Amino acid sequence: MKLLLVLGSDDNMDVIDRSIRPLGFEIIRYRHVLKAMDNIEEIGPSAIVVSARDFPRHWKILVQFVRSELSKEACPIILLKGGTFSTEETSKAFFLGVSGVLDDALESLEKLDRLQNILGRYVPVRERRRHQRYLVEPWHRIGFLAAGFSGGRLLSGAVLNISLGGVSFAPSGAEPPGEDALGGKFPECSLRVGDAILSPACRLMRSGKTVSMEFICFPKGELRVLEQYLEEFPLLDYGCGAEKIAC
Repeated sequence: MKLLLVLGSDDNMDVIDRSIRPLGFEIIRYRHVLKAMDNIEEIGPSAIVVSARDFPRHWKILVQFVRSELSKEACPIILLKGGTFSTEETSKAFFLGVSGVLDDALESLEKLDRLQNILGRYVPVRERRRHQRYLVEPWHRIGFLAAGFSGGRLLSGAVLNISLGGVSFAPSGAEPPGEDALGGKFPECSLRVGDAILSPACRLMRSGKTVSMEFICFPKGELRVLEQYLEEFPLLDYGCGAEKIAC
């Protein structure tokens, strides 16, 4: 799957990349609308994100161009709006075939989750199930601890949500890692699910009041343990699992 980003500025590039890549998208970025349009057929995007702030007139041309060939189901388009984007412009965007309109200040988890949810509607079922996040309650008996940070310190906290692709938690005690640690690999992590203790290698995707870790790989057989545990979450139809990952 390919996600085409048409962004003139770099403001949202890193945060979109960290948020969307775990869904399984290959990210392709263009800084100019016309160049992106010239290469649409070659790229064959599964979804498009375009900035209305960077391209206040040309975003409409892009949407009309794409919709002349591709439906919403074939290629959803998400428009990132600036502060001066009017209600009338929003209505026009949906009329032209935009799948979703979001404020381009994507610093909050709520906005990033909405971006993921819009794109997630169009992700193939198998991948969507792989990355479906489940809210964790105390009775789920899920815990997480990561080692390997500067000074040999450990990082743990209350797990907020989990999927086969990663885990998010509210850190307790120690200060969360700084931005310089983002993207770093942490091979010494412990994940408790019920009575089992798993040892995934993880990558730090988000830091702050909420820390998000992506599962890179599990020792042989452990991914299936997590998969089976999530299948048992009450009132959830988890369906088929992901392919086995081995370190």
